[in-house]
Amino acid sequence: MFNRRRVSKGPEARVHPTARIEVARGARVVLGRGAVLGPDARISALGGTVKVGAGARLGERVIVVSHAGVEIGEGALIGDWSAIEGAAPTFADPERPIAEQPQTRALVRIGAGATVGVHAVIGAGATIPAGASVAPYAVVRDATSRS
Repeated sequence: MFNRRRVSKGPEARVHPTARIEVARGARVVLGRGAVLGPDARISALGGTVKVGAGARLGERVIVVSHAGVEIGEGALIGDWSAIEGAAPTFADPERPIAEQPQTRALVRIGAGATVGVHAVIGAGATIPAGASVAPYAVVRDATSRS
């Protein structure tokens, strides 16, 4: 079912039949013991390694897109319809359209036991501390972002 060189699945890890895992050449996905990918959840590893810790749960239609890596800690809960995005546009040149400017690609970290509310968005370079809660519909960006 999975390309074993690119996806490793720990014991008791569950991937819903409608969930998708896409892994580009050079990227990896590691699902820890008892990790759960809910219905229609999607992991797109375009670069880096996506690590889903033991007992972590990704809810229905969660989207994880990795450009430089994503780390989801043990027992973390990612609420339904949330998004974790490892790239963000830059705004350095106000005269150039955003689509023509380079993207920032950065590692995203969600600590052990953290909870990300439904419909929340976690952006490139963001770090959610262990045990923290992100409110539903919140947008969390890298603390060094400007704008």
